[in-house]
Amino acid sequence: MKKILALTLALAFVVCMSATAFADVTVSWYNYSDAFSSFVREYALAQYKELGIEANSKDSNNVQQTQNDDLQTAVTTGTEALVVQMVDSGALATAKNILQMGVDAGIPVVFFSRVMSTNNDECKEFVASYDKTIYVGTDPAEAGVYQGQMIGEYLVANYDACDLNGDGVISYVMLKGDQANQEAIYRTMYSVIYANKALEEAGKPALKFYDDKAPMNYTADGSEEGYYIVDPTASWSQTFGNETITTILAQYNEANGNMPELIIANNDDMAIGAIKALQVAGYNTDGSIVIPVFGVDATDMAKEQIASGAMIGTVEQSSKKLGETVAKVTANMLNGAELTNGLDEGIELRDGWQIVVPYGKYTG
Repeated sequence: MKKILALTLALAFVVCMSATAFADVTVSWYNYSDAFSSFVREYALAQYKELGIEANSKDSNNVQQTQNDDLQTAVTTGTEALVVQMVDSGALATAKNILQMGVDAGIPVVFFSRVMSTNNDECKEFVASYDKTIYVGTDPAEAGVYQGQMIGEYLVANYDACDLNGDGVISYVMLKGDQANQEAIYRTMYSVIYANKALEEAGKPALKFYDDKAPMNYTADGSEEGYYIVDPTASWSQTFGNETITTILAQYNEANGNMPELIIANNDDMAIGAIKALQVAGYNTDGSIVIPVFGVDATDMAKEQIASGAMIGTVEQSSKKLGETVAKVTANMLNGAELTNGLDEGIELRDGWQIVVPYGKYTG
């Protein structure tokens, strides 16, 4: 009887260890310098460690070929899963090449944060093509909706103060982080749509892009999206936000009667860069908001700017929840468990292809 009990315990231990301890998974990040992703990385790696998974973290440095090479090397050396934040977001052909590495090796492939295609139907078909793949991220439209609602609420309550030249219309600058990134596309589009919805309901005119001569921009599939300025490096950086607003203010300013009266940014880094440019020009200092600025991510630095009165609001994307969810979903795939096993409340599998981490509004 004792021998049977000992054997049972030993087998239970082996099963437990095989379900929780893995020699190696490879986690490939699009760019270590991205502020939000750096927090996601911190939480993800901590969660992998807690789960008994050794995560080999790789920086692609915003170069797709570097990412491809790193992943191929990882497969060759025997990694047990590929966890990928794509450099070229929305590039389906690139995603297919990465997925094929996993298919050939027979290992799970978890895409996260940067979606495989800007078309949801293509994403669903893509995930369905391999039973060991999934996408972990957010609902791209949700961030734009929340941001637009915050903008609309603020402008309706402070319209005259925001209308610096008194022409009855609020002019804006839109900073778009990446032309083909699905998050950027939907944030760009829905933030303006929902801000205008609130303005219309209050009897106010729609937002007006700061530059009357700007050509209409379009999405990759040719559908009209609106006006924006794209970060040419796709780095969503403070540098881009700062340099763009600095350049704009040289020509569009109060003295010329055409000062931008609102700045909308697809992420907090670009928003903070814009704030720094405004402050050099004498705006948004000493807790006095002159030009309302809105971002996305709710980074610690953005929260500080909001607390100081230099920024109005941001859309909260929990780096902790996203990072931990990526790690837990990886473990579930390796274990053959339900994908949503152990995930926080509110995080769900949606439409069969994506694990969705919800957003929230943050104004301090």
